[in-house]
Amino acid sequence: MKRSLFLGVVFTTVLVLVLPFVGGGGPSFLTAANAAASAVDAASTVSRPIAAASIFTDTTSTVIAAAADTIDYKVSAQAPLTADTEHLAQKPVPKPLPPVSAAGRASGTNERRAVLAAQGKSCPGNVGGGTNGAPGRVSGGGVQGTTSGDIASFAAAYNAIRVANCLYPVPMSNFRYDACMEDRLFWMAEDPSTDPASAWGHIGSQRSDGVPSYGCDGNLAGGSGNSGATVAQKWWNSTGHRNSLYRPSVTGSVGGVCIYFAMTHGGVPNEPYSFTRAAARWGGC
Repeated sequence: MKRSLFLGVVFTTVLVLVLPFVGGGGPSFLTAANAAASAVDAASTVSRPIAAASIFTDTTSTVIAAAADTIDYKVSAQAPLTADTEHLAQKPVPKPLPPVSAAGRASGTNERRAVLAAQGKSCPGNVGGGTNGAPGRVSGGGVQGTTSGDIASFAAAYNAIRVANCLYPVPMSNFRYDACMEDRLFWMAEDPSTDPASAWGHIGSQRSDGVPSYGCDGNLAGGSGNSGATVAQKWWNSTGHRNSLYRPSVTGSVGGVCIYFAMTHGGVPNEPYSFTRAAARWGGC
């Protein structure tokens, strides 16, 4: 009887101590490493993240890191890039050319663009910098003369028109105040007639009071509400003035060219400051 009881106790002890390691109790210390090895095997066919919770030891971390490297390498090897879309997106897009006006077509803008395009070139770009100033003279009759702002406004518009029509810009420092042209504008503005067109014109025009003309001639433009910018556009739109002042037939560099300019504001007997007369000419520096 005692022997039977002893054998029963031994058998029960064996079941309690040995069975968890034979058939399937809880996870063993090999579970995490096995999971990592499975992930490495799966790397040849699928890419998926490895859960951080499965990393238990330094050794297991190394295995999982290696698995991740293998996944990255095999995916890139199996799916090589056939187009460099990243760098294509970074390539600069050329700015669209401004539309060509009727004056631009008449000046040959389309032809200049075509010639440069055939050579793989583009139209000239604009320049920076500042213009020379003006003394701001006042005539004996009280007419206001050219200002530094008049020259700056004219120069900016003049060069914008040139580059829009595929012509080289004139250096900003090459725009010059011209006292001799301003003298002639003073002569016109001091005509005592109430007709603003009295005395207006090139050398040979007459003043209502018979005073002989003085000063120098140039391309003329003017009227109420005009500025340096608006007269620049008026001269471009006029065939004769465009050919004289812009010289569209000169397609090369104009670094040695100076543009001379003058403008008056107001006039005798009752013209307001906003009524302007302007003159400009193309010349050497």
